[in-house]
Amino acid sequence: MLAKSPSADQRSAPARVRRAVLACALLAGIGTTGAAQAQLLSDLPEQMQGVGIDDKSGAQIPLDLRFRDENGRAITLADVFDGDRPVLLSLNYSDCPMLCGLQLNGLVQSLQDLKLSAGKDFDVVSVSVDPLETTSRAKLTEQKYLKQYARGGAAGGFRFLTGNNDNIRALADAIGFRYKYLPDRKEYSHTAAEIVCTPDGVVSRYLYGVMYDPQTLRLSLVEASDGKIGSPLDQLILYCFHYDETEGRYGPVARRVMSVGAGITVVALAAGLLPYWLHRSSPPAPDPAGEADAVAASSPSTPPGEPAPHSDAHSDAHNA
Repeated sequence: MLAKSPSADQRSAPARVRRAVLACALLAGIGTTGAAQAQLLSDLPEQMQGVGIDDKSGAQIPLDLRFRDENGRAITLADVFDGDRPVLLSLNYSDCPMLCGLQLNGLVQSLQDLKLSAGKDFDVVSVSVDPLETTSRAKLTEQKYLKQYARGGAAGGFRFLTGNNDNIRALADAIGFRYKYLPDRKEYSHTAAEIVCTPDGVVSRYLYGVMYDPQTLRLSLVEASDGKIGSPLDQLILYCFHYDETEGRYGPVARRVMSVGAGITVVALAAGLLPYWLHRSSPPAPDPAGEADAVAASSPSTPPGEPAPHSDAHSDAHNA
């Protein structure tokens, strides 16, 4: 019996699976090689063509853009980036069917492992890409993640902003966030990333994907804060490590590690030899026995065979 020829749908199934996997890699921000990226871009479905992130590290976010916070208060981004704390910024929307929830859940889970606290050491800001999202809907999203974060004093550290399309687009362009609206599905096609910003609103680093390494999060915040948060050890680690874009985390810089190691060795040797140097440079303590010998040596001696000298008073008393 001859095998039946596969149908067109059956033949195209592997291609559809391949495109789906590649699309998920893009949306999750998974790093790929240049060849894989080229294949990914050529195999992307139309809904995701043009979606992605352009690295604009060092760019200044326009602080005059106007939004409303989760309480309905009109603000500008200057109220968010007030020079006090670094900011973890992301573009999401509350009615996102999957990716935004995965990203924010992964972020909060990682933040729970940090000693740094939202609202005290840094802020979490999510701007909705949906201009139709209401402040009441944003408030529900804020309450959800505050409850999940479950740390006191964090109420002012999570902010969910809504705004008109022009301001949303202006912010997205400033940070290199490319997204598109799908009218037939009434959804937004976008990728996932946390943009680490300085307290003054300068893009410091991009953390891609939906899961974030707590140590990478901490060091990224310390780096963006310019020393305003973190410990001296964090500053030393940042000196010895640099952010590896391909790995999505901080890795050691051999030259800096060697220089720090050499410095520690010199300090240790100096500390060990210091008592020896101090002992050699200090004058010797006086020796009582030596002083007595010196006095005896300086007094007149009696040559052998001669009588010992005596005083006149002793001689007169003897004659009397």
